Amino acid sequence: MEEINLYIGGQIRKYRKAGRMTLQQLADAIHKSRATVCKYESGEISIDIATLYDIAQALGVPFSQLASYRPSLPVQETPAVGTIQKGPFFRAKRLYFYYYDGRYKRLKDGVIDIHGQSGPSLYEASFTLSSVTSNGRGGEFYYTGNVLYSDMLIRFTFVNQLNPLEEDLLYIFNPLQMRDDTDGLLCGISSADLMPCAFRCLVTLTPQALDEELRRRLLFSQKDLRRWAQLNMLLIGNNGV
Repeated sequence: MEEINLYIGGQIRKYRKAGRMTLQQLADAIHKSRATVCKYESGEISIDIATLYDIAQALGVPFSQLASYRPSLPVQETPAVGTIQKGPFFRAKRLYFYYYDGRYKRLKDGVIDIHGQSGPSLYEASFTLSSVTSNGRGGEFYYTGNVLYSDMLIRFTFVNQLNPLEEDLLYIFNPLQMRDDTDGLLCGISSADLMPCAFRCLVTLTPQALDEELRRRLLFSQKDLRRWAQLNMLLIGNNGV
Protein backbone atom coordinates (compact mmCIF):
# COMPACT_ATOMS: atom_id res chain seq x y z
CA MET A 1 0.00 0.00 0.00
CA GLU A 2 2.88 2.39 0.75
CA GLU A 3 4.24 2.01 -2.80
CA ILE A 4 0.93 2.96 -4.43
CA ASN A 5 0.55 5.93 -2.07
CA LEU A 6 3.99 7.18 -3.14
CA TYR A 7 3.13 6.72 -6.80
CA ILE A 8 -0.21 8.54 -6.63
CA GLY A 9 1.29 11.31 -4.50
CA GLY A 10 4.07 11.76 -7.04
CA GLN A 11 1.53 11.97 -9.87
CA ILE A 12 -0.47 14.63 -8.01
CA ARG A 13 2.64 16.71 -7.38
CA LYS A 14 3.80 16.34 -11.00
CA TYR A 15 0.54 17.55 -12.53
CA ARG A 16 0.04 20.25 -9.92
CA LYS A 17 3.45 21.74 -10.72
CA ALA A 18 2.86 21.33 -14.46
CA GLY A 19 -0.31 23.39 -14.05
CA ARG A 20 1.56 25.97 -11.95
CA MET A 21 -0.83 25.39 -9.05
CA THR A 22 0.28 25.89 -5.46
CA LEU A 23 -0.43 23.47 -2.63
CA GLN A 24 -2.84 26.00 -1.13
CA GLN A 25 -4.72 26.44 -4.40
CA LEU A 26 -5.20 22.69 -4.74
CA ALA A 27 -6.23 22.42 -1.09
CA ASP A 28 -8.84 25.15 -1.56
CA ALA A 29 -10.18 23.49 -4.72
CA ILE A 30 -10.85 20.17 -2.96
CA HIS A 31 -11.78 21.69 0.43
CA LYS A 32 -8.87 20.16 2.33
CA SER A 33 -6.10 21.70 4.40
CA ARG A 34 -2.73 22.48 2.88
CA ALA A 35 -1.11 20.04 5.34
CA THR A 36 -3.40 17.24 4.19
CA VAL A 37 -2.60 17.83 0.51
CA CYS A 38 1.11 17.88 1.39
CA LYS A 39 0.70 14.44 3.00
CA TYR A 40 -1.17 13.18 -0.06
CA GLU A 41 1.78 14.17 -2.25
CA SER A 42 4.37 12.66 0.09
CA GLY A 43 2.43 9.38 0.30
CA GLU A 44 2.01 9.62 4.06
CA ILE A 45 -1.75 9.02 3.92
CA SER A 46 -4.03 7.13 1.54
CA ILE A 47 -6.55 8.95 -0.64
CA ASP A 48 -10.11 7.73 -1.01
CA ILE A 49 -11.59 7.39 -4.51
CA ALA A 50 -13.92 10.38 -4.21
CA THR A 51 -11.11 12.70 -3.10
CA LEU A 52 -8.80 11.43 -5.83
CA TYR A 53 -11.53 12.17 -8.38
CA ASP A 54 -11.87 15.71 -6.99
CA ILE A 55 -8.09 16.17 -7.26
CA ALA A 56 -8.11 15.01 -10.88
CA GLN A 57 -10.90 17.48 -11.66
CA ALA A 58 -9.01 20.30 -9.96
CA LEU A 59 -5.80 19.48 -11.86
CA GLY A 60 -7.63 19.10 -15.16
CA VAL A 61 -6.30 15.60 -15.87
CA PRO A 62 -8.07 12.26 -16.38
CA PHE A 63 -8.59 10.22 -13.22
CA SER A 64 -6.59 7.39 -14.80
CA GLN A 65 -3.50 9.61 -15.02
CA LEU A 66 -3.34 9.72 -11.23
CA ALA A 67 -4.37 6.11 -10.57
CA SER A 68 -2.46 4.29 -13.33
CA TYR A 69 -0.20 2.49 -10.84
CA ARG A 70 0.87 -1.03 -11.76
CA PRO A 71 3.05 -3.08 -9.40
CA SER A 72 6.44 -3.98 -10.82
CA LEU A 73 6.98 -7.62 -11.69
CA PRO A 74 9.91 -9.31 -9.94
CA VAL A 75 12.73 -10.01 -12.35
CA GLN A 76 12.16 -13.78 -12.20
CA GLU A 77 8.50 -13.29 -13.16
CA THR A 78 9.19 -11.07 -16.15
CA PRO A 79 7.59 -12.65 -19.27
CA ALA A 80 9.97 -14.02 -21.86
CA VAL A 81 10.93 -11.46 -24.47
CA GLY A 82 12.65 -13.61 -27.09
CA THR A 83 16.39 -13.17 -27.37
CA ILE A 84 16.62 -9.69 -25.87
CA GLN A 85 19.87 -9.26 -23.98
CA LYS A 86 18.98 -8.23 -20.43
CA GLY A 87 21.81 -5.77 -19.91
CA PRO A 88 21.92 -2.96 -17.37
CA PHE A 89 19.36 -0.85 -19.26
CA PHE A 90 16.74 -3.57 -19.53
CA ARG A 91 13.88 -2.65 -17.18
CA ALA A 92 15.91 -0.13 -15.20
CA LYS A 93 13.25 1.74 -13.22
CA ARG A 94 14.88 5.17 -13.60
CA LEU A 95 17.19 6.60 -16.25
CA TYR A 96 18.89 10.02 -16.38
CA PHE A 97 18.77 11.99 -19.61
CA TYR A 98 21.04 14.79 -20.93
CA TYR A 99 21.36 16.88 -24.09
CA TYR A 100 22.84 20.22 -25.14
CA ASP A 101 20.44 22.86 -26.49
CA GLY A 102 22.50 25.10 -28.77
CA ARG A 103 19.64 27.61 -29.10
CA TYR A 104 20.08 28.67 -25.48
CA LYS A 105 23.65 27.36 -25.04
CA ARG A 106 22.57 25.25 -22.08
CA LEU A 107 22.91 21.67 -20.95
CA LYS A 108 19.48 20.23 -20.18
CA ASP A 109 18.63 17.19 -18.12
CA GLY A 110 15.67 15.01 -17.34
CA VAL A 111 14.51 11.80 -15.69
CA ILE A 112 12.81 8.83 -17.34
CA ASP A 113 10.75 6.62 -15.03
CA ILE A 114 9.69 3.18 -16.27
CA HIS A 115 6.47 1.69 -14.88
CA GLY A 116 4.33 -1.41 -15.44
CA GLN A 117 4.33 -3.74 -18.42
CA SER A 118 1.62 -3.17 -21.03
CA GLY A 119 2.60 -5.72 -23.71
CA PRO A 120 5.40 -7.98 -24.97
CA SER A 121 8.66 -6.04 -24.40
CA LEU A 122 6.53 -2.89 -23.92
CA TYR A 123 6.37 -0.86 -20.69
CA GLU A 124 4.71 2.39 -19.66
CA ALA A 125 7.08 5.29 -19.02
CA SER A 126 7.09 8.95 -18.03
CA PHE A 127 9.60 11.67 -18.78
CA THR A 128 10.33 14.86 -16.82
CA LEU A 129 12.51 17.40 -18.66
CA SER A 130 14.08 20.41 -16.98
CA SER A 131 14.12 23.54 -19.10
CA VAL A 132 15.42 27.10 -18.94
CA THR A 133 13.86 29.66 -21.26
CA SER A 134 15.69 32.45 -23.10
CA ASN A 135 14.86 34.90 -20.29
CA GLY A 136 16.49 32.62 -17.72
CA ARG A 137 13.30 31.28 -16.14
CA GLY A 138 13.35 27.61 -15.16
CA GLY A 139 10.59 25.07 -15.49
CA GLU A 140 9.73 21.45 -16.17
CA PHE A 141 7.90 19.64 -18.95
CA TYR A 142 6.05 16.38 -18.31
CA TYR A 143 5.53 13.59 -20.83
CA THR A 144 3.94 10.14 -20.69
CA GLY A 145 4.34 7.26 -23.10
CA ASN A 146 5.99 3.88 -23.37
CA VAL A 147 9.28 2.10 -23.93
CA LEU A 148 9.88 -0.81 -26.30
CA TYR A 149 12.94 -3.04 -25.84
CA SER A 150 14.82 -4.86 -28.61
CA ASP A 151 18.24 -6.47 -28.99
CA MET A 152 20.03 -3.37 -30.29
CA LEU A 153 17.76 -0.41 -29.60
CA ILE A 154 15.42 0.84 -26.90
CA ARG A 155 12.65 3.12 -28.19
CA PHE A 156 10.77 5.64 -26.07
CA THR A 157 7.69 7.49 -27.32
CA PHE A 158 6.35 10.39 -25.26
CA VAL A 159 3.54 12.96 -25.47
CA ASN A 160 3.61 16.31 -23.66
CA GLN A 161 0.87 16.31 -21.01
CA LEU A 162 0.06 19.98 -21.60
CA ASN A 163 0.30 19.88 -25.40
CA PRO A 164 -0.73 16.57 -27.02
CA LEU A 165 0.51 17.83 -30.40
CA GLU A 166 4.06 17.72 -29.06
CA GLU A 167 5.42 14.19 -29.37
CA ASP A 168 9.00 13.07 -28.78
CA LEU A 169 10.72 9.93 -30.02
CA LEU A 170 13.90 8.78 -28.28
CA TYR A 171 16.11 5.97 -29.55
CA ILE A 172 19.00 4.75 -27.42
CA PHE A 173 21.45 1.95 -27.99
CA ASN A 174 20.91 -1.13 -25.84
CA PRO A 175 24.45 -1.96 -24.73
CA LEU A 176 25.09 -5.69 -24.69
CA GLN A 177 28.03 -5.22 -22.34
CA MET A 178 27.87 -3.83 -18.80
CA ARG A 179 27.84 -0.04 -19.12
CA ASP A 180 26.41 2.81 -17.09
CA ASP A 181 25.62 5.06 -20.04
CA THR A 182 24.61 4.94 -23.69
CA ASP A 183 24.20 7.40 -26.56
CA GLY A 184 20.94 8.15 -28.31
CA LEU A 185 18.97 10.53 -30.49
CA LEU A 186 15.94 12.58 -29.41
CA CYS A 187 13.59 13.65 -32.22
CA GLY A 188 10.37 15.57 -31.95
CA ILE A 189 8.68 18.95 -31.91
CA SER A 190 10.35 21.77 -29.98
CA SER A 191 8.26 23.28 -27.18
CA ALA A 192 9.89 26.66 -27.82
CA ASP A 193 8.96 27.21 -31.48
CA LEU A 194 6.97 24.07 -32.46
CA MET A 195 9.59 23.18 -35.08
CA PRO A 196 10.98 19.68 -35.77
CA CYS A 197 14.27 19.12 -33.97
CA ALA A 198 16.83 16.42 -33.16
CA PHE A 199 19.44 16.29 -30.40
CA ARG A 200 22.26 13.93 -29.58
CA CYS A 201 21.65 12.75 -26.04
CA LEU A 202 23.16 10.70 -23.28
CA VAL A 203 21.12 8.31 -21.13
CA THR A 204 22.68 6.99 -17.92
CA LEU A 205 21.91 4.85 -14.90
CA THR A 206 23.41 7.43 -12.54
CA PRO A 207 23.23 11.27 -12.40
CA GLN A 208 25.98 13.19 -14.21
CA ALA A 209 27.67 16.52 -13.52
CA LEU A 210 26.53 19.30 -15.86
CA ASP A 211 30.07 20.30 -16.81
CA GLU A 212 32.12 21.16 -19.90
CA GLU A 213 33.15 17.56 -20.48
CA LEU A 214 29.50 16.51 -20.76
CA ARG A 215 28.75 19.43 -23.07
CA ARG A 216 31.55 18.44 -25.45
CA ARG A 217 30.33 14.86 -25.53
CA LEU A 218 26.87 15.99 -26.61
CA LEU A 219 28.00 18.21 -29.51
CA PHE A 220 27.76 17.13 -33.14
CA SER A 221 31.17 17.41 -34.80
CA GLN A 222 31.76 19.11 -38.16
CA LYS A 223 32.86 15.75 -39.53
CA ASP A 224 29.53 14.23 -38.50
CA LEU A 225 27.57 17.03 -40.16
CA ARG A 226 29.54 16.83 -43.43
CA ARG A 227 29.01 13.08 -43.69
CA TRP A 228 25.30 13.33 -42.96
CA ALA A 229 24.90 16.17 -45.49
CA GLN A 230 26.39 13.94 -48.20
CA LEU A 231 23.96 11.15 -47.31
CA ASN A 232 21.02 13.55 -46.86
CA MET A 233 20.20 11.84 -43.56
CA LEU A 234 20.90 12.16 -39.85
CA LEU A 235 22.79 9.39 -38.08
CA ILE A 236 24.35 9.04 -34.66
CA GLY A 237 27.22 6.83 -33.62
CA ASN A 238 27.63 4.81 -30.43
CA ASN A 239 31.17 6.05 -29.76
CA GLY A 240 30.27 9.22 -27.87
CA VAL A 241 32.26 11.44 -30.27
